[in-house]
Amino acid sequence: MEKIAIKLNIANRIYPMKIDRSSEEYVRKAIKNVAERLKFYESNYAIKDKQDLLAMCLIEYASKLETLEKNDIIDSDQKDCLIKIEDMLDAVL
Repeated sequence: MEKIAIKLNIANRIYPMKIDRSSEEYVRKAIKNVAERLKFYESNYAIKDKQDLLAMCLIEYASKLETLEKNDIIDSDQKDCLIKIEDMLDAVL
């Protein structure tokens, strides 16, 4: 698979990554979803610290992954995407 270099902005920090070209759309959608969840948590909770907000996102996504795995309704592509999201969030924290 061809790798491409991209820069991801998560919580106002830039993270350079090399990903498979075929994963770029999913990774960018994941980053957009994380940004939306960060805004949600920031506007609905009295939390301003970005690391705390990222931790809340990580817990949300990790628990969704656990639920999907438990219910056996996840295919390998979805799992890989969620694992990438989790890895990116872990890198931030």
